[in-house]
Amino acid sequence: MIEVSHLTKNYGARRAVDDLSFSVPTGQIVGLLGPNGAGKSTTMNMLTGYLAPTSGTVSIEGHDILDDPIQARRCIGYLPEIPPLYQDMKVDEYLRFVAELRGIPRAQRAEEVATAASQAGVTDVIDRLIRNLSKGYRQRVGLAAALVGKPPFLILDEPTVGLDPKQMIEMRSLIRELGKNHTVLLSSHILSEVSAVCDHVLILSGGRLVASGTPAELEQRVSGGGQLSITVAGPLQAARSAALQVGGVLSVQAVPAAEKGQTLLTVEVPADKDLRAALSAALGLAGCPVVAMAQQRMSLEDIFLQLTENAPDTADQPDDTDDAQPAEEAKETLPDETEEPQPPQESQQEEDAQ
Repeated sequence: MIEVSHLTKNYGARRAVDDLSFSVPTGQIVGLLGPNGAGKSTTMNMLTGYLAPTSGTVSIEGHDILDDPIQARRCIGYLPEIPPLYQDMKVDEYLRFVAELRGIPRAQRAEEVATAASQAGVTDVIDRLIRNLSKGYRQRVGLAAALVGKPPFLILDEPTVGLDPKQMIEMRSLIRELGKNHTVLLSSHILSEVSAVCDHVLILSGGRLVASGTPAELEQRVSGGGQLSITVAGPLQAARSAALQVGGVLSVQAVPAAEKGQTLLTVEVPADKDLRAALSAALGLAGCPVVAMAQQRMSLEDIFLQLTENAPDTADQPDDTDDAQPAEEAKETLPDETEEPQPPQESQQEEDAQ
């Protein structure tokens, strides 16, 4: 489990993340949503230990990310928004390099690389130079690097950014498959992506957590109930009166339907009650048989807009500017073990010879 408690990050006088607390249970795919500048990438950088928080704690499987960073990071596979790939290396060479960085014994590296490449779907380009790959394949190589070592947690920052529609569908399918064996936390401002793959949603606004729950729970919180759209064959007043007489109905709106002699009812009902059978029976007894009935649900986009409509104005900031830190601060907060490694100088033949 990932546990975040009272996490705060300041950049000078500006607070990018404000007293953030949440947990990511094992075995779930959790989406971190928020408008540009909400603090998503800053939060992920603190979860992975790249940034030190101003205050608060992050625990990965019981390991504090600052007090026990090596053990905590062994539990994490991280795909940043722009994967840090060495363009002049082949995919196989790069993944072997990542395996070495993660401390995987030499005898096990080939197997680890093959497994990660297979999971991420890059086996067919394993011998190609990374610079010659498409954007979609480079994202997959970054994901393969995150999978090396079989970490239980995957943290994915905007995993489909810059991909074309076909590539986005493929990446979403891949994430759903990975969710069967990994706990996944993914950041995105693409609502359809979160809705398609996530079991649970966290919504940030202005650096604060404004909502947490399943899409259904968030819908109930925002709407307070549900709506049924019912088309009946019968006069407007009779249909409306019959629907209002059903116990539990909160309100009924009635308008003439497109077809002559039909009425369209919008019936508001409690979210925890299923009144469809009762309404159908009451309308039938009133001489207004039901032609069609559908439950109207709020989209994740509607929920997101309602929950973030009072967010601070970030229009004058670049995309996720709260997630960019001054070079001096980055240097101070970066632990020694996270200094950017250099690619191996020895050739593959020399390594194999050893």
